[in-house]
Amino acid sequence: MVEAVLVDLFSLPANLQNNIQELLCNTVETIEKCSSIPAPFVYVMSCQRQGSERNGEKESLLPALSGFQSLKKRLEMVYAPNTAAALYTIKQSLDEKDLSIIKVILPTLRKDIMKVYIDHLFTAVYQFEFEDLPMAHDCENLKIAETRSERQTLPIHDMALIQSEIQVYLESLPSLKGELTILRSSLIPDDIFLHGFTTRAGGISYIPTLSSCNLFSSSKRRDPQVVVKENLRRLANAAGFNPETFHRVKVDHANAVCIMGKTEPDSYDGIVTNQKGVTIAAPGADCIPVLFADPVRKACGAAHSGWKGTLLGVSMATVNAMVSAYGSNLKDILVVLGPSVGPCCYKLPHESAAEFHRIDPKCVRLFDSANPYIDIRRATRILLERGGILPENIQDDSVTDQNQNITFCTACHPDKFYSHFRDGTNFGTQIGFISVKD
Repeated sequence: MVEAVLVDLFSLPANLQNNIQELLCNTVETIEKCSSIPAPFVYVMSCQRQGSERNGEKESLLPALSGFQSLKKRLEMVYAPNTAAALYTIKQSLDEKDLSIIKVILPTLRKDIMKVYIDHLFTAVYQFEFEDLPMAHDCENLKIAETRSERQTLPIHDMALIQSEIQVYLESLPSLKGELTILRSSLIPDDIFLHGFTTRAGGISYIPTLSSCNLFSSSKRRDPQVVVKENLRRLANAAGFNPETFHRVKVDHANAVCIMGKTEPDSYDGIVTNQKGVTIAAPGADCIPVLFADPVRKACGAAHSGWKGTLLGVSMATVNAMVSAYGSNLKDILVVLGPSVGPCCYKLPHESAAEFHRIDPKCVRLFDSANPYIDIRRATRILLERGGILPENIQDDSVTDQNQNITFCTACHPDKFYSHFRDGTNFGTQIGFISVKD
C-alpha cells in the first residue's frame, strides 16, 4: 500500500510551465480519487528558480490546491535549487513519519534520472514505484522523453553530474549535535600513529537513532552510503587522514584477519597494516572497536570484537597477524579497547554466558539467572594477557582516571554513542581508526 506520493514537477518542458496549475490540480485530483488509502502524504517538488518567490510562483500554486480538503494537511510543496536538495528534504519528512512505500509521478523524461538520485539517496528500506505524469500529447519534448525512456542506464557523464550534485549539496549541510569529537588514547604514541575513536557528534545524519556522525550504511538502515561517506569525509578532515585510503573491516562476527597488501578475504573482523598513510578501522555500536599499535615495527591493527568475536579470539588473531606479517614482538604491541557496551548493561542467554564464565567467572554477573550480565571487555583483556600481551600495554575500562578512560559504556551514554542494544534495528555506528603516519 502506497504511503506517500511524490509528484515531480522539477523539469517540466518550458511550454508547460504556464499550465502548471492545471497539471498539478489534475494530478492531485487523481491521487485523491484513486488512492488505495483515504489520504496519502503528497509531496510536490519543483525548481526554485532565481526570483521565483518574488514572482509569486509558490503563492500561485498553493491556492490552486486549497480545494483538496482530504489532502490539506498531507500535501507539501518542496521548492529547491536542484533535485538533490528537493529529494533530501522530502526524505527527511518521510523518515520523520516512518514512511517507506512511495509512488513517484513524473514525466517520462525524468524517470531514468530520478532512479539514479533515488539509488544514491535512499536504501533498500524504501520501496518505489513509478507512474508517468499525464502531459499533452502534442508536447514536442515527449518525443525526446520516449527516446530517453528506452535507455536502460544514463550516460556515465550524466551519472557523474548527479553524483557531484549530491556530494556538493551534502557538503553544504551543517553538522548536527555539536562539533565532531574524537577520543584518543595516551597509550598509543602520536608521533608514530594517527588514531582515535569517534562519537556520534559532528555529522549530518538526522534520524534520531543515527544522528549525527553515523559511519555505517546497510540495506536495513535508512542512512544511505552517500551520507556515511560525507560523515567520513568530515571525520577525515578533523582527524587528518585521507578518506581515499581508508579501509574498514567487513564484519562477520568471527575471527578472520585481513593483512593489507595480501588477498582480501570476503569477510573479516580484524585488519592489520604497516603501510604509511593507510587508515584502517573497525566499527562498534556495543561491540568493541579494538586498536593495536606496534611502535617498534611501526605496524598497526584494528578489530571488531562482539561477544561472538571475543569468544573466537579475534583480538589475539589480530595480534598474531601482526607477529607473522611484520615480525612484531608481543611485548611491544599496545592494545586499546574503545567505547562498547559495558557489564552494567549487556546481557546474554545463559548458554552463551557459560562460555564467558569458562574464560573467567568474573566475566559474568548473576550467572544463575536466565540472562546473566556479561563483561566482554574483561574477557578480551584476559585472552590478550594469556596470549602474551603485557597487562600495562592494554587500556580498557579498568583505567580509573576518567580523563584517560575511553572505554565508555555505549548503552549508558546516548548523548555520546550509538548502541544497538539500546536503539534497536536502525542504529548508528561509531568506529575506531588507526594509521602509521607518513
